Amino acid sequence: MAGIYLHIPFCKQACYYCDFHFSTSLRLVDALSDALVHELKLRAPAWQDEEIQTIYFGGGTPSLLPTSQLEKIMGTLYSLYKVTDKPEITLEANPDDLTISKLNALKDAGINRLSIGIQSFRDEDLQRMNRAHNAQEALHCIRLAREMGFEDLTADLIYALPELTDADWVANVDQLMAMKLPHFSAYCLTVEEKTPLEAHIRKGKIPEVPEETAPRQFELLLDMAATHGYEHYEISNFAQPGHHAKHNSNYWNGSRYLGIGPSAHSFDGEKRWWNVANNPAYIKTITAGDFPAEEEILDRRTRYNEYILTALRTARGISRMHIQTQFGDKMYSFMLNSLRECDTDWYQVLGDSIVLTRAGKHYADRMASDLFILGDDFI
Repeated sequence: MAGIYLHIPFCKQACYYCDFHFSTSLRLVDALSDALVHELKLRAPAWQDEEIQTIYFGGGTPSLLPTSQLEKIMGTLYSLYKVTDKPEITLEANPDDLTISKLNALKDAGINRLSIGIQSFRDEDLQRMNRAHNAQEALHCIRLAREMGFEDLTADLIYALPELTDADWVANVDQLMAMKLPHFSAYCLTVEEKTPLEAHIRKGKIPEVPEETAPRQFELLLDMAATHGYEHYEISNFAQPGHHAKHNSNYWNGSRYLGIGPSAHSFDGEKRWWNVANNPAYIKTITAGDFPAEEEILDRRTRYNEYILTALRTARGISRMHIQTQFGDKMYSFMLNSLRECDTDWYQVLGDSIVLTRAGKHYADRMASDLFILGDDFI
């Protein structure tokens, strides 16, 4: 099984924390959409034998895409790719875009799953992040989406925001739990370099978040999610049984995926390539029939490290058998020896799997780095 990701690099306004590739000018929306269609055509021959299980419109803000362009992209996908009978087709959306007419158009185009960027149910948080919607729109869009027949919904929240108290965070999660969504994601705020948020904190316009806030609010989240029956199946993702996100799970499982659009990444099991993160350059190159991409051949060490990083974040954990069969006895021995140096409170061995404990979920990236191969001995 494989997935297709389409990057829609347009937003109404720039969220202060975001470092993704996007533009707030919509001038090139039609030209960019046509280029996406053209890239799908150019890439199709190499993917004709793959069964496409998931399609994901990310961004940016894909809900800004004109209906005519969305329909053209979907038509191209179905005409040139082998799409499975019941694919998961997700579109990221901002609450303020989800009107009745927009929801009808998305449904008619074949979208069957919405990922809604709520981030917070508090107006002060949304204003501080420079989000385009308000708290009332965040509440209204969920109800409206369900009324329009969308049941497969997921929403995003962010914790460890500036001036977000524990009580505020609990209230945010309580509001989300009351909606009984089948899936949600919760991300710790990351202050990325060269973002407005980083500049505001550096200049003292926004207070810096104390280090102890994130782990404490993460613990509150884990308790509340478990109480309401959610499975914590990946560090930032929670689902009711049977509602794990198929597209993102394919990433974590190491499945092949094709990225379409500026800055989009692709992976075929042996190499990775990524398109230029520049809208005019992408359009010009694709229109000329060329691929605006750089690529990297993944050696055994890189594939091992990436498997460790992604698998450890999931509830299924690292498969010892997978390490041994895919990477050989030498790498397997290295992993076991490195594991002995890790804090035993961070992981447990369950059958074939090495999985994080609750305490270890706070240190997933650090533990993964302890298991990485950094030298050239294993290439």
